[in-house]
Amino acid sequence: MKLIVGLGNPGKEYENTRHNIGFMMIDKILQSLNINNGREKMGGIYYEANINGEKIIFLKPLEYINLSGNVINRYMKFYKISVDDIFVIHDDLDLELGVFKLREKGSSGGHNGLKNIEANLKTKNYHRMKIGISNNKSIDTKDYVLGHLGNNEKTKLNDIIDLGPKILHDYLNLSFSNLMNKYNR
Repeated sequence: MKLIVGLGNPGKEYENTRHNIGFMMIDKILQSLNINNGREKMGGIYYEANINGEKIIFLKPLEYINLSGNVINRYMKFYKISVDDIFVIHDDLDLELGVFKLREKGSSGGHNGLKNIEANLKTKNYHRMKIGISNNKSIDTKDYVLGHLGNNEKTKLNDIIDLGPKILHDYLNLSFSNLMNKYNR
């Protein structure tokens, strides 16, 4: 069983914001799989699928991004999912807009959602996809990540989001090191 998590903030006011790129990627993957059986439980909305004989849970934590580790931890315990079988998709200020990186482990890089995940999982070793949103140093970081995407940003990020279904397919069929070799530039 695998747990695929997209990070973001719940609520209409956060739709199409830089911090919600994980939610956007999950939505694209679900759309490509024609999955719309979402249910709310344990502080998140989750969707179940059976792909290649393996149960996959797609999760969008609803306790705000900075508390997403609490929700992930509950799902891991309830479904008895190993940390080796989680994959977290999130925004990254340190990557240029339109760039993404797959990582097996790493630090939070100052991302409060990742800090909360690390605190709950008691490890920095989990699979993740970091999607670059750049950084505008002239705007307060909180305001920037919660700011709405401009048209140019949407275009560049949609190119990555459109890759979501293919990356998921490969994630389920390749070792993570082969997945990184295939996609990391």
